[in-house]
Amino acid sequence: MIKENIEKILSKIKNSAQKCGRDPDSVKLVAVSKTFPAELVIEAVNAGLKDFGENYVQDFLTKYDKLEKYQVKWHFIGHVQTNKVKYIYDKISLLHTLDSVKLAEKLNKKLTEVNRILNALIQINIGREPNKYGIFEEEVETFLEQMEKYKHINITGFMTIPPFFEKKEEVRPLFAKMRMLLEKFSTYNENLKELSMGMSHDFDIAIEEGATIIRIGTAIFGERKRRN
Repeated sequence: MIKENIEKILSKIKNSAQKCGRDPDSVKLVAVSKTFPAELVIEAVNAGLKDFGENYVQDFLTKYDKLEKYQVKWHFIGHVQTNKVKYIYDKISLLHTLDSVKLAEKLNKKLTEVNRILNALIQINIGREPNKYGIFEEEVETFLEQMEKYKHINITGFMTIPPFFEKKEEVRPLFAKMRMLLEKFSTYNENLKELSMGMSHDFDIAIEEGATIIRIGTAIFGERKRRN
């Protein structure tokens, strides 16, 4: 079932990319494996996926140990508390949720200890929702300047989790705003190339608006059980 789901998503990625004149290979599929068991992740690996996204540190560590022999690239896509940095800084390939100077300081300190450079995305709260993490769009320039002193963190782009709209077309203006932000700041910083946005419900719209990374969970693994 997972293999079939992945094939359907890859077909939709291809169609959405071609619709707007993009190379389908310019879009990376990250399978959001949070709360799903390692066995399902292995099934997805065997179906050809390499990139997986996790939200919860303990859940991630359990899977990390079980999948250590596989060539998996782990993405951390959830909010990171500073006291949890020590558990993930040397295990992930991309942090999607850099959203504070305090987090950057802690992360850079741990990375410096092992002389490792970690790629990270700045999380932007493009919908200005009070219950979501991320900086506001007017704070991006200052935040980028603040990040310059953290030599072991390589900012490669932006990430967002927009509000959910039943009519997915309504999210397009927010995705477009994210694309314009990336275009604006990439003229000053050539490292800014990645745009992580779009999930199972709206990833086709995200691709049309410039997403280079989409985060798909439900459409691959099915409905997840709610955490208590």
